[in-house]
Amino acid sequence: MPYKKYKFSAGFTIAELLITLAIMALLLAAVATAFNASAINFRENEGIFKTINNARQALFRITTDIRTGRAFKLDDPANKCTFFTANNVDTTYEYRNADGKLYLITNSNHCEFVLCDGVTAMNFVKTPTADGTDLKSVQITITVKSNNTQQTLSAAAVVRRSLN
Repeated sequence: MPYKKYKFSAGFTIAELLITLAIMALLLAAVATAFNASAINFRENEGIFKTINNARQALFRITTDIRTGRAFKLDDPANKCTFFTANNVDTTYEYRNADGKLYLITNSNHCEFVLCDGVTAMNFVKTPTADGTDLKSVQITITVKSNNTQQTLSAAAVVRRSLN
């Protein structure tokens, strides 16, 4: 039997290579789009995580100070809470809507510290003692926003000397 010669040699044609290149380009574009969406989502999640974490730390500090505080100013507006801490420091926690920040103010030396930014709303609901002369408890609600995500956190503090 005679040996047959093939007309075509082994390998890929230019058409096959172009089709493969086009498919690979589509796949790489899809992967790049997915990676970009993932990176954007990560940045947004990181931003709201940091904002919520700052709000939680601020709430912890406020509730700790209120629990051990004394001589509360009962006629403060809902965005403010003024009292003397356990260390006898005249302190005010105040939310300012104009700049979206929660401040710690030491009234004796007029120092202001930003406890939390990205705040869109904050409310101190004060419950006075039965005789109305002092504070029994405070319900605190804070709403924070980062990018397009908004979260509301709440905490309550009962003044310890009012537990008797």
